Amino acid sequence: MTLCMDEKTVPIKKALIKKGLQLEKKKKRWRGDLFGHALYEQMGECVFIIGLDLQYLAANRQALDLLGYTEDEILTLSVSDVMSLGDALDQKDQTNIYERTFKRKDGTLIPVELSTAIVADEDGSPAYIQSIVRDISERKRSEKALKRSARILSVISEASARLFRSPDIELGISEMLELLGIALDTFACVIFELDNFQGTRGLNVRYSWVDGDAAGFDIPSAIQPHFQSLLSAQGNVVVEIKASANEVVPEFSFLAVPVQGTGGLGGFLGLFDRENKLSWLASDFDAVQTSANVISAALQRIHYEETIRLNQARNRAIVDALPDLVIRINAETIILDYSCNPDHPLYIHRDLIAGKKFNETWPEEIVASIVGAENGETYKVSNWVEGFNLPFSSSLYEARLNPINDHEALIIIRDIGDKMRLNDMKTDFINRASHELRTPLTSAILMADLIDQGGTAEELDEYWQTLRKELDRQKNLIDRLLMAGRLESGMMKLEKASLELFSVLEESVQAARPLANKKRVSFVLDTSLKPVQVLADRGALEQVFINLISNAVKFSPENSSVEIVANDVGEHAEVRIQDHGMGISKDAIPHLFQKFYRAKNVTIAEIPGSGIGLYIVKTIVEELGGTIRVESELNKGTVFIVSLQKSE
Repeated sequence: MTLCMDEKTVPIKKALIKKGLQLEKKKKRWRGDLFGHALYEQMGECVFIIGLDLQYLAANRQALDLLGYTEDEILTLSVSDVMSLGDALDQKDQTNIYERTFKRKDGTLIPVELSTAIVADEDGSPAYIQSIVRDISERKRSEKALKRSARILSVISEASARLFRSPDIELGISEMLELLGIALDTFACVIFELDNFQGTRGLNVRYSWVDGDAAGFDIPSAIQPHFQSLLSAQGNVVVEIKASANEVVPEFSFLAVPVQGTGGLGGFLGLFDRENKLSWLASDFDAVQTSANVISAALQRIHYEETIRLNQARNRAIVDALPDLVIRINAETIILDYSCNPDHPLYIHRDLIAGKKFNETWPEEIVASIVGAENGETYKVSNWVEGFNLPFSSSLYEARLNPINDHEALIIIRDIGDKMRLNDMKTDFINRASHELRTPLTSAILMADLIDQGGTAEELDEYWQTLRKELDRQKNLIDRLLMAGRLESGMMKLEKASLELFSVLEESVQAARPLANKKRVSFVLDTSLKPVQVLADRGALEQVFINLISNAVKFSPENSSVEIVANDVGEHAEVRIQDHGMGISKDAIPHLFQKFYRAKNVTIAEIPGSGIGLYIVKTIVEELGGTIRVESELNKGTVFIVSLQKSE
C-alpha cells in the first residue's frame, strides 16, 4: 500500500527523522562509554544525561521514578520542561551544587539539589552534560518545621520576657495567647478552668484570644462536650471535630494542654485549629507545652502576688485595728514603720515620723529601757517594760520589743491606764466584799461562841436571834453579789412582757412593810391614775422597787412616811419613791450606783448596808430599757425616779 503525502507533510517528516537520527547518534556516543554507563545504572541517586542543546538523552531508574516519566517520555523533553531555571532555591558554598524546583509529570513541584558536569569525547570536545539530582523534599520539610519551631520559640521567648516584665501579668497572658495563636496559625487560643464540684460542671474561660475572622466563635460551647474527657485526662487532649454545630468555624481541631497554678481548679491551655489534627508537628506540641509551662509559672506568680497582697492588706488591717501603737525599728533605732489608730493618744502619721530615730521622738532613757541593754547592736532577745509615763501624755504605758531578725525589731506600745484602773477596782472590790462578808461572819462566830459557853434562857434566845440575823445578812449579801455577777456576765436573762405597774408596786410595798412597821414608817401609794402597762420582767422589776422602797424606809426617821407615785408621761411611765430622811450630798450622788459605794453620812450614821443594792437596781432598769436618777438634799430627803417603757 502506497502512502500519499502532501507537500506540507514531507518537510515535517524529514525534520523528525533528522532529529531522531541525531538523538540516536548521541545515545550511541554516550553508551559507548561502558564504564560510565555501568556507573550510571548502579548509582543510587538520580542521574540525567543532557545534550548540549539541553535536551534529555537518558535518565536512570531513580530519576525516572522521581519525575514519573518513562524512558521514552523523558527523551522528548528538554530541561526547561522539567526545571524552572528562574526559580533558583539556593546555591551551596559557591560550588556547582544548586537547589532547584522540578515539575513532575503529574504537575506537582518537588525541591531538588543538583550538580552538573560537562563530559568531553576522545577529542576533548564537549559531548553531553551529566546532572546528578537529589530529592530534598524531606529536608525542606524539616527545615520548614525547624524554622517554624524557631519562630514559635522566639515568639514564646519574647512573650515570656514581656510577660514577666509587665506590671500587669494578666494583660501579658492575653498578649501571649495572641502571639502564640498567630505563630501556630490557630484561630483561637484560651486559658480555661473546669470545676466539677458537686457535679456542677462549671467552665470558666479566664483569658482568650480569637482571630478577627473567627469573631463570634463560641468557645465554651466548643469545649463543653469534652468536659468529662478533659477531667479524666492524664496528659494532652486532642479532639478532631470534622463537623460541629458552630456556624463561625464548622470544622476544627482542638488541643488542650494541662496548666498548673490556676487556683486549684482543672486548668488548660486550649488551641483551636481549622486544619486536621494530623497537620500538627511534634515541634508544635513541644512549643505548646512550653507555652503552657510559661503560663503556669505566670499564673503561679499571679496567685502568689495576690496571696502576698491579701496577706499584706490583712496584716495592715489587723495592725490598724489594734488599739496599740506598733513601731518597727532597725538596729540604729531608725523608725521604719509606725502605725496606730488615729484615736490613740500617741498618734502621729507614719509619713511624719518614718525615717527618724526613736530617741528623737521619745525620751532617751525610755527608749534605752525599751530596746534593752542585752540587745546591743543587734536584736537578740525580747524585752518588756511595764508602767512608764511619757511627758506628752497623762496615761500609763507598757512596751514589748520582739526581734524580727538581727537588724529589725517590732515594738508594741499599749496604754495600760484602763488596765491599772481595772486592777485597782478589782482590788477594791475584793477588799470591800471581804469586809462586808467578814462583818456578819465575825458576829455569827461570836454568837456561836457565846451559845457554846451557855447562859440564861433569855441570853441564849438573844444569841440565837443575833446569829440568825447575821447569817441572813450574809446570805442576802452573797445573793446580791451573785445577781450582780450574773447581770454583768449576761447570764441573767430578763423576759420582758406587758405588766400592770400598780400591782407590782403594791406587792413591793407589802414586801417592805415588816421593816416599815418596826420603824413606824407609813407608805403613801398614789394609785389614783388609771392602770399603766409597762414592758418589763416581773421578778426583776419587783427586785428594783423592793430595794428602793426598803432603802427609803431604812433612811427615813421614825414616824415619817415614804411616798410612791406613778405617773404616765407619754411614751414612758415614771415612778417616784421619796423619803424624808438624811438626804445625800451632791458630791456623793454621781457614785451612788457604783458597787460597794456608801455615802459618808450613811457610814457615820452606822446604817447597815452592803453598797451593792443600787448597782443591781440600775443594771436591771437599764436592761429593761429604762433609766433611773436621783434628786436629794441633805436633811430633807431623797427621791429616786424610775422611768420605764410602756407597752403598746
